[in-house]
Parts: sequence; C-alpha cells; structure tokens
Amino acid sequence: MTDIEDIEYVWSALGGDPALVPRISVTARKGALEARLPVRELARACVGACALAAAELGARRGGLREVPGVRVDDGAVATAFVSERHLLISGRAPVIFAPLSRFWRTADGWVRTHANYPHHRARLLAALGLSDDRVSVVESVLAERSAVEVEESVYAASGLAVALRTPEEWAGHPQGVALAGRPLVERGRLDATHARVLAPVDGDPLLPAAGLRVLDLTRVIAGPVATRTLALLGADVLRVDPPQLPELPDQHADTGFGKRSTRLDLRADRRAFEELLAAADVVVTGYRPGALDRFGLSPEALAERRPGVVVAQLSAWGASGPWRERRGFDSLVQVATGIATAEGTPERPGALPAQALDHGTGYLLAAGVLRALTEQSYEGGSRFVRLALARTAAWLMHGVGGSDAGDDVYEGADEWLAETGSALGRLRYALPPVSFAGGPVDWGRAPGVWGADPARWV
Repeated sequence: MTDIEDIEYVWSALGGDPALVPRISVTARKGALEARLPVRELARACVGACALAAAELGARRGGLREVPGVRVDDGAVATAFVSERHLLISGRAPVIFAPLSRFWRTADGWVRTHANYPHHRARLLAALGLSDDRVSVVESVLAERSAVEVEESVYAASGLAVALRTPEEWAGHPQGVALAGRPLVERGRLDATHARVLAPVDGDPLLPAAGLRVLDLTRVIAGPVATRTLALLGADVLRVDPPQLPELPDQHADTGFGKRSTRLDLRADRRAFEELLAAADVVVTGYRPGALDRFGLSPEALAERRPGVVVAQLSAWGASGPWRERRGFDSLVQVATGIATAEGTPERPGALPAQALDHGTGYLLAAGVLRALTEQSYEGGSRFVRLALARTAAWLMHGVGGSDAGDDVYEGADEWLAETGSALGRLRYALPPVSFAGGPVDWGRAPGVWGADPARWV
C-alpha cells in the first residue's frame, strides 16, 4: 500500500475527481500514531482529503488555473490528533477523562463507561444503584454483573456503558450488520436549487470558506474538529449549545479555535434561532439521529426552509440500525467494534494512541462540507453529508492499508505547537494539519469563553 492509496479511497468516497490526487505530497514519519491497526494511515488519509477539498474550493473561488498543491506531514497530523493532550492553559494540562470513565472488569468480561459529564456520571451511578462514586465501590459492583447486562441497564438509565466485543462479535451484532453496507461518507442532493454563486476570494492567505456562515450544533471532539477546520478556512462559525447542558471547559478550549460560541434554548429562544438559521449556509449537527428533527433540523426540512443549504450530520453509531438513537463517544465505539480487543492483550483491552475516530471523522466531515460547496457551485442543489464514528471504525478495521513509514522520524510535537493569549489564559496548542499552498497556517482567533458570544452572525 502506498502513501496515497488510502487518500484515493477517501477522495473517491467524497466524490472527488481522481485526477486531483497527485496534487498531494506526503511526508511519512516513523513513530507517528504507532498502533497495531493502521491509525497513521487513517489519520493521513482524512487530513489529506480534507486539505485537497479545501484547495479545490479555494481554486474555484480564487479563479486559479490549477488546484494548489497539498502537503500532508505525519508529524503535524499526529500532533493534531492528540491536540487535547498538547493543550496547556496558563501552564495547566487539561483534564481528559474523569475517574469513572474507564474499563471495568465484569463477571464475564469487560465494560467501558463514559462519565466525563456530571449528568452522565449521575446516570451511571443510578443504574448501578449507587450513591458512592469511589472507584473501588463501582469496581466491586461491576465485578458481580455481566458486561452486556451492565450495558443495557446503564443505557436504560440514559447513561453510557458498552461491553467489550471482538471484531467477529461486532460483525454479527445487529448494529454491525446495519453498518456493513453503508458507505464511509453518505452524501447526496436534496433538491434542484440553482447553482450557488460563491463570491470570489483572493489575498494571502487563500481562505476557501470565507464569507460562509456555519451553524455549529455539535459537541465532543468530532463535530467541533470539523467546524474548527471550517473556521480555519475562513468560515464564520457560531457554535450553539443548549443552556441546560454543561460543557467541559478544557474541551472547549481545545476545539474552539476560530469560532464563536453562544447558548440558546431552541424552544424559548426560537425566534433568535430561526434568525440564525435563515442566514446559515452550512448547518452541522452532532446529536443522535432524529434528535433535532422536532426543531425542523432534518436535512429535508432545512432544505425546504433554506434552499441551497449544506447539512452535515455526525453520529456515533450511524443513522440506521437498533443503536441509531444511542449516545456514544470514540472510546465506547472502540470497545464495541473490536478495536479495543485488537489493540489489547488477553489480559486487558487496549485503546488507539489517539481518539482517532473522533478526529478522523471530524476532518472527513469538514471535507464533505467543502466538496458539497464545490459541487453546488457547478450543479446547485441543497446537499447533505452524513458520517458515523462506527463506520469510520469499520474502515480502520477492514479497509485502511498499512504503508512504509519512510525514513523520517516523528521525534516530538514541538515543531507543530504554538502559543497565543486568549480570554481563557495563555494557550499552548497544536497547529492545524490541513495545509495547501497559499492557505492558512493558523486560526485567526483564539477560543473565547464558552457560551459568551451573542447569538448573531458577524
């Protein structure tokens, strides 16, 4: 497998012209995202395809004779895929996982829980009949129960727990079966709206998404990575969160670069939200399939109300199958799909060297939006793009090819880190890995305080 073949696969899944793939050059590095599974190759392909989609749209809007060359460096990619670990806030390292977010031994195997948010922690304890949140207490209770029984009881309490499965067990699971026939990137046209007229862009740097308004209804890494990338490329990105749901401040600091952030109750603040929708060019959602439909946010409803819109949807488990309405995160998808088994030992499950499903799917989602905008400029039509962490996991397990890492070595992240002042304090952060000739090398603004911006476009 060559450095480019996985990028060719992703570019094809995005509907891209195969003649553009030679515009990509790769710097492969030993030691980047080392794992048993081809994580480095997945990360490289997702970022490379995203950068090519950005360069393609930039060429279209800039009136360039050819698409700018794209550079993909495994060092930049590996650093960005663990951006949350490199983040420092006034010298303080962020908190990534809470004490109850971990693997637990059960009576017949293993289960992984996710309890970073207070409400998820409370639901986990309620499902286990506990008021004591000490790890030793939870450990003793789970040791007496079966993994699948814990999975189902915690889910019934709206918590998050997934039993460890082998790749073979997941392949036979109804959700694994439902995903098996789905494409990596689901994309399509919703209507026959006339071609979008994109205002020309020029200048240094070339910003392919300049002037576009992106309504960001996502949470927890994958979606925010996608919209952080669109912000890098010049989009006006406004993240909207419901006031009743908490956010992890460190997570926002990592993924909030280039964006603004506000809080709105979609019921009580309906008029303000409708005004945002009426002027949005792109709507990105990261909630469970169907969860936002009652607010008129299905792709079909949005296309009817805002012809020419691009709707990008992200979920953990996919839009079909018995688990479609379940909550999920990267760590849990790894456990369900067999990745934790493949990366572990007979004694204990393992994990990928990064939350690669989140980051990889985030760059794929951004690429899908960019390609939809390019296609619109020629063919018109409201568009949708849909991805799922579990589908990306299946590609990692069964589709991504390994490659020679080359002679260069990933010797550390320092080359791809920067510092800036912000309302949150002095930030050290990972630079964006999306790179093309003439394009941006950093975000135009640091993250602000979560939810503190007005609910309006600039």
